[in-house]
Amino acid sequence: VQLPAIFIIEKIKSRKTVSIYSAFTGRLIWFIIAAIPFAFSASAGFSLLISCILVSSLLAGIGGCAWNSWMRDLVPENRMGSFFSRRLQVAIVLGILVSLLASVLIDRWELIFGSQQIFAYSALFALGASIGLVGVFLLAKVPEKRMAAQKLNFFKLILKPFKDLNFRRLMLFLASWSFAVNLAAPFFTVYMLKRLELSMSLIVVLSIVSQICNFTFLGVWGKQADRFSNKSVLAVSCPLFMVSVLAWAFTTLPDKYFLTMPLLFLIHMIMGTAMAGVTIASGNISLKLAPRGEATAYLATNTLVNSFAAGIAPVIGGKFADFFALRNLSVLLQWSGPVKEFTLQTLSFQHWDFFFVFAFMVGFYALHRLSLIKEEGEVDEKIVRSEFIASVKRPLRSLSSGAGLLQVISYPFNIFLRPRGQKVKLDK
Repeated sequence: VQLPAIFIIEKIKSRKTVSIYSAFTGRLIWFIIAAIPFAFSASAGFSLLISCILVSSLLAGIGGCAWNSWMRDLVPENRMGSFFSRRLQVAIVLGILVSLLASVLIDRWELIFGSQQIFAYSALFALGASIGLVGVFLLAKVPEKRMAAQKLNFFKLILKPFKDLNFRRLMLFLASWSFAVNLAAPFFTVYMLKRLELSMSLIVVLSIVSQICNFTFLGVWGKQADRFSNKSVLAVSCPLFMVSVLAWAFTTLPDKYFLTMPLLFLIHMIMGTAMAGVTIASGNISLKLAPRGEATAYLATNTLVNSFAAGIAPVIGGKFADFFALRNLSVLLQWSGPVKEFTLQTLSFQHWDFFFVFAFMVGFYALHRLSLIKEEGEVDEKIVRSEFIASVKRPLRSLSSGAGLLQVISYPFNIFLRPRGQKVKLDK
């Protein structure tokens, strides 16, 4: 819906209006979903559920397109990293807390109310939709810079991002990066369940470790992006993420061994840390390189290309799954002597391992595309790397003291208590 969204926004000339109405209608749909178990049979309810999710997703796409362009003109360029990193930190903390409370409610629903568990989901959907409407009310209070009044040819508007050499390079980088990530990421959980035979509870623990690292380093990467540039942050965080993807192929040699679990924990820590930087910088560089007043078409086109690459990657991966299931690549070191012989398996790739290696290769092609992008303020990645390491060392030194430990524990809650900054004045 990115292309229709551009047309709607340019027609109405108010991104705020499009965003609010899309969000409001999308929240109302979840009240319908909540009512399905009470008013419809299983077969009819299932069809209605799919239809509601489809419409909700379409509205989210339209509203998201408007919101991205709106934020491009609202948030100052030199504060984007700090602003969006704090926003994501709040979302992660609330997401974890609310998810835990919701899971407890679902598990204990029948004990408390004595009715079917499906009604617990209805209650949560209705509550979530209600809170979502409060969010729409708060969103309506956010100011908007007026869009340009001139009329533009719709097709020229769509083609303009492709004619912008620097933005076209950005789209190629983000598309190749999304392809690399989504080629491997959908198989991580399958790999742990099928190949490593881990329990679901252990997989959840690993996911929480990754989320904690992601939360912890969002602020660090955000400050680095504001201080240097988004491209500089990507030049450090992207290779870090790709190395962690490649490391999945070494969790078996060819089966589980004594380093499998330590390596899995290390992989999830590195992935969470790196993904924090990639998430902040990739989103902000798109906002920054989209020209003011023309961000709608630029960001929507970028989302269209990026989503296409992210969508076809797991499909291609799935198509090749059976092919790689019957292939194996091994490298052996063999020693033979007059008394003793032994063989050491130094490398063993099979099935999903090939996806991880291929994703690693595509990821480094994406880094080549990143090197061609021009962004104001970019510096050598060595500087960002040294600053990042220094940022990590500072809080670690304080852990030895009681005050330092208290600061770490209280940090997730402090982000809700920080004083608000000055209001941003917008040109009318």
